[in-house]
Amino acid sequence: MIGRSCFDKVIAAYRRVIRITSISYKRSHTITQLNGNSGSVRPLDFREGLSMIIEGTKIEAASYVPLLQECINRNSLSEVKIVHGHIIKTGTHQDPFVMTFLVNVYAKCGTMEEAKRVFYNLPRINAVAWTSLMTGYVQNSQPELAIHVFLDMLEAGAYPTNITLGTAINACSSMESSKLGNQIHAYIVKYRTEDDTSVGNSVCSLYSKCGSLGSAIKAFRRIREKNVISWTTVICACGENGEAFQGINFFVKMLSEGIEPNEFTLTSILSMCSTMLSLGVGLQVHSLSIKLGYESSLRIRNCVMYLYLRCGSIDEAQKLFDGMQRVSLVTWNAIIAGHAQMIEIAKDDLSAHHRGTEALKIFSKLNRSGMKPDLYTFSSVLTVCSRLVALEQGEQTHAQILKTGFLSDVVVGTALVNMYNKCGSIERGSKAFVEMSMRTLISWTSMITGFANHGHSQQALDLFEDMLLAGVRPNQITFVGVLSACSNAGMVHEALNYFEMMQKDYKIRPVPDHFECLIDMFVRLGRLEEALDFIKKMDFEPNEVIWSLLVGGCRRHGNMELGFYAAEQLLKLKPKDPDNYLMLLGMYLSAERWEDVSRVKNLMKEEKISKIQYWSWIGIKDQVYSFKPNDRLHPQSAEIYKLLDELLDRAESLGYKSQECFELIDEDDEEQTFSSTVYHSEKLAVAFGMLNTLNVAPILVIKSTPMCRDCHNFIKVVSSETGRQIIVRDSKRIHKFVNGHCSCGDFGFGL
Repeated sequence: MIGRSCFDKVIAAYRRVIRITSISYKRSHTITQLNGNSGSVRPLDFREGLSMIIEGTKIEAASYVPLLQECINRNSLSEVKIVHGHIIKTGTHQDPFVMTFLVNVYAKCGTMEEAKRVFYNLPRINAVAWTSLMTGYVQNSQPELAIHVFLDMLEAGAYPTNITLGTAINACSSMESSKLGNQIHAYIVKYRTEDDTSVGNSVCSLYSKCGSLGSAIKAFRRIREKNVISWTTVICACGENGEAFQGINFFVKMLSEGIEPNEFTLTSILSMCSTMLSLGVGLQVHSLSIKLGYESSLRIRNCVMYLYLRCGSIDEAQKLFDGMQRVSLVTWNAIIAGHAQMIEIAKDDLSAHHRGTEALKIFSKLNRSGMKPDLYTFSSVLTVCSRLVALEQGEQTHAQILKTGFLSDVVVGTALVNMYNKCGSIERGSKAFVEMSMRTLISWTSMITGFANHGHSQQALDLFEDMLLAGVRPNQITFVGVLSACSNAGMVHEALNYFEMMQKDYKIRPVPDHFECLIDMFVRLGRLEEALDFIKKMDFEPNEVIWSLLVGGCRRHGNMELGFYAAEQLLKLKPKDPDNYLMLLGMYLSAERWEDVSRVKNLMKEEKISKIQYWSWIGIKDQVYSFKPNDRLHPQSAEIYKLLDELLDRAESLGYKSQECFELIDEDDEEQTFSSTVYHSEKLAVAFGMLNTLNVAPILVIKSTPMCRDCHNFIKVVSSETGRQIIVRDSKRIHKFVNGHCSCGDFGFGL
């Protein structure tokens, strides 16, 4: 066991140094000129003290510490070197306290080479000096070197203090090395310092970073005197390991024991409330933070704003944001990311598009504010552009990223690849992927999936093989992209081989997405019985996507009986979905099964199935224009309908025939079952895009429901006749129309 007297001496020495750092330099000093004259002078400020040092004035040893502390505050390495030079010139480099503090100063200024040089020239190395060098390496993201220093310290026979042990544990946390951390923890247990507050806090944090919440909580409970940092550490541990509710319970217990939370405790709890979507608890915590004097805390305001956003209270979040007199980049990032996340939980595609547009507007305000976006901003904005199919804004963001130098970041690079792929520009996406200096599994998977979605099946499979050669291990999402590529190309043999490879070589258990790809492949090829066999072999119940694929395939290949069975199964899964009712009703009408038609209509009345809202929208120059079928309220309606009629005439001259579409026009009027598709919303949006964009620019349209067969056929002809690239992203997939062909292989439309 380490001698207690040794510990006491080291700690006492450490405390003396701490006391020295608190000495104010604004007091009388005994100044001795280098010629030997001395006398008392008035209090000095930093500049005066530094000037006297430059002039060669000798000062007492204790006065260097506050001067050096001010150098740390200013992060001024040049001034540290001036003071250091004076220390050597006056012979004060023999003072272990001053020189030990100088190690800390160089470390705080980020110059570890100088810190190490001073350390190894110390007249006497004590535990404080060892700890200062270790702390410097940890703070400068070199935890491995901190561990080497710790081992050197032990080999030198020096006794580590509790602070030293805590620093060693912090180094293990930075490395996320539970193995090394366990060894140092065993050392701590052996010498009975586990109940020390600072050591216990560090051990708790270590196990949290390494994903062992149970061990983190045990370490917390062993702390003899728990302070606010102890409680905050265990609360954060719960949040980091997905146990937000347990973290809030610790917070309640902390309050019951009379421990006042600090700013970090409160922000951690507010973050957990965001995770749990618990607005009520979050607002109570916000009220508490105001009572404790943190009303002006920017961190807390950011957390509250993000809580509002996560819980769908957009107006409240925007109000809080607009009312902030002082904002940081974190604030901007939070409001942008909040709007971006609202896209995913919006009640419909039109609302999602509105949220995305708001995010892009806020990004424009950020650029005008003079504050520079960072990699988190860019990744959020690129994600929004992906969701909105906003290629123009995505290209502008790409240009800005190039100027600011964030393109080398792997997260931004992956988001850029994904944006181009989702916006229909697979060539630009591929170029961005090739130019990435480093690629992660997500990068590879994104590009493989992009090739598959755009019908470039062989390129997707070749890239997958390149990924394996690069030593990157695929996950289940990667195999979804691979199987999708096989499905699009009808590569049955390859698909089954990859399906087997996934299970045998990589021990990945198939999920519904994998079966969807295989069933889609068999359905495309008309091998409906094989598709049904695959469905029966699954060890989980088929989902709506699988039954929808089978229904679509049966309709295309004329197997109506199997189609009726699949449609009925689909209706059981989604009894409130109007699309499913319309699909089944259309099939029964086509087969003239009038009793079934009457039964389905009665079910629709019982379930109160109402008219489906068909919307399409297009973004041009930061403005979003939405359309519904037969929409004549748009200011350019006359021009739109004139151009659309001209396009229809040209298409019909080439053999195109307009078809009726089965849809629910009025839930109270059973006779109105079919409607004309001539003026469907996506056709109006395409015509509007042609009128308002350059001929060389692609037309990007989003639709809230799947495209119908007629609109799909019509836009194919238009792309061929006009030479325009038209991209329609419906609720099921992306359709890229080029020269009369669609990337979906004519299999991605609805009724």
